[in-house]
Amino acid sequence: MKKNLIIACDGEAASGKSTGAKMISRKYKLLLINSGLLYRYASKQILKHKPKDVVTFLKKKFSKISYKKISSQNLHSEEISRYVGYLAQNKKVRLIINKIQKDIIKKNKNICVEGRDIASKILNKKPKYDIAFYFKCKIEIASYRRWVDLKKKIPLKEVKKSLKLRTKLDKERIHSPLTKVKDAILIETHKLNKKEMLKKMSSEINKKLFYQPNIDKLIDKKYMHKI
Repeated sequence: MKKNLIIACDGEAASGKSTGAKMISRKYKLLLINSGLLYRYASKQILKHKPKDVVTFLKKKFSKISYKKISSQNLHSEEISRYVGYLAQNKKVRLIINKIQKDIIKKNKNICVEGRDIASKILNKKPKYDIAFYFKCKIEIASYRRWVDLKKKIPLKEVKKSLKLRTKLDKERIHSPLTKVKDAILIETHKLNKKEMLKKMSSEINKKLFYQPNIDKLIDKKYMHKI
C-alpha cells in the first residue's frame, strides 16, 4: 500500500470538483485545500478595502490568517464570483497564493488540492500529484447548481453568463490557464450522481494505493452507506 497520497482536482466553474474533492478527502482522510477559496478571500478583501497596492495588501492579509479560518467564511457571493476571475489573471497575486499552497503541501503528504492549475502548475513537479482529476459539466446543469447554491437570489441567466465568462477567463489567461493535463482522469459530472462520481474516483485511487484491481469493491461497500 502506498503511504502518501497527493491528489489534484482541476476543473471549470461549478463543474462539481468541490463535491468530488470533499468526498474523496473525507473517504481517504486527506487534508483538503481549495485554491479557489484563497482567491475568493483575496477578492473579498480587495472589494472591501480597495487598496492602492494590491500585492502588499494581500501579503499582509494572508500573513495574519490561517487557511482554516479562510475556509470557514462565506465567500460565494455573486460579486466575488464576478471579480475573482479577473484577479486570478494577476501574475503577482498568483505567486502569493501559489506560495501559500505549496507551503501547505510540503507539510502534508496526504492531501487533495482543488483548483484550476493544480496538476499543470502547483503539483506538476516535486511534490507531484499521484492522481489528477479533471471535472467538466454542461453549462446548463452547472449554472442551475450554482443558482441553487446562491439560493436563487439572482436570475438563472445571470449565473449562466457569469460561469461562461469565468471559464473563458480561466482558459484564456496568460498565466497558468485552466487546462487538462494528459494523464488527468476526466470526470463528467452531468453524467454522474454523487455515488457514481465517488465510485469512479475511488476506483482510480485504489489502483494507485493498493495495486489490486478488486480492492475498490471492498472499500466502496464499506463506505457507500455513508453517502
